[in-house]
Amino acid sequence: MTVGAIVQARMASTRLPGKVMLEAAGKPLLEHLMERLGHAKRLDLAIVATSTEPQDDVIASLCEREGYPLFRGSEKDVLDRYYQASRHFRLETVVRITSDCPLIDPALVDTMIDFYLAAPGMYDLVTNRRPLTFPDGLDADIIPVSSLAIAWANATTAEQREHTIPFFWQAGMRVYNFASPIDLFRTQRWTLDYVEDYYLIKAIFAALYQPGRIFGMDAILDFLHDHPELSKLNAAYLPSQAALAV
Repeated sequence: MTVGAIVQARMASTRLPGKVMLEAAGKPLLEHLMERLGHAKRLDLAIVATSTEPQDDVIASLCEREGYPLFRGSEKDVLDRYYQASRHFRLETVVRITSDCPLIDPALVDTMIDFYLAAPGMYDLVTNRRPLTFPDGLDADIIPVSSLAIAWANATTAEQREHTIPFFWQAGMRVYNFASPIDLFRTQRWTLDYVEDYYLIKAIFAALYQPGRIFGMDAILDFLHDHPELSKLNAAYLPSQAALAV
């Protein structure tokens, strides 16, 4: 079974344009993400899927320079981009990763793939974000291409086409949520949406990154425990803080 991660990436982010090419520890965040996925033992390959729009040529250039497999497709119909990429690379299973997760943990990805492979044919989607329990920014979705094809053929709303996976639960497909025993989502935000998120992620890479070595979720938690001031950088966007503001 060919298992491939497909990383959706584009320059035209609404909140933080060009975020995938922002640098930390001397290299673009997209490059960090791909390097981290390269340490996932259960992945056969990791692909960057960007759009055919001219502003995304810089992403294509990075992939060409670093030797990353690349697919270019629709900017808005991301579900189509995923499906066509999966067919182009002849995948049997897709691991969906978004480019706002440069701190993705390859060990967690491997654990989720192992769970999926141990239950063949049981699930259309294995996710870790419905509901979110892991830190926001460690998101992964595992989808058999046969199920992705069903979503591609039947999804009709703009939300389903742009965000790829809402169709799975809206249509009542077989979804399993891989949950953390500790609800870290309420206190840890490692995703990249706002400039404050970037300041935190940049600080984590500056402190922990070493070429050829991967630090995981536990190392990040230990570092932030010793430097609690850093978690305050983007604390305004934590769900608990948002709830208090209502």
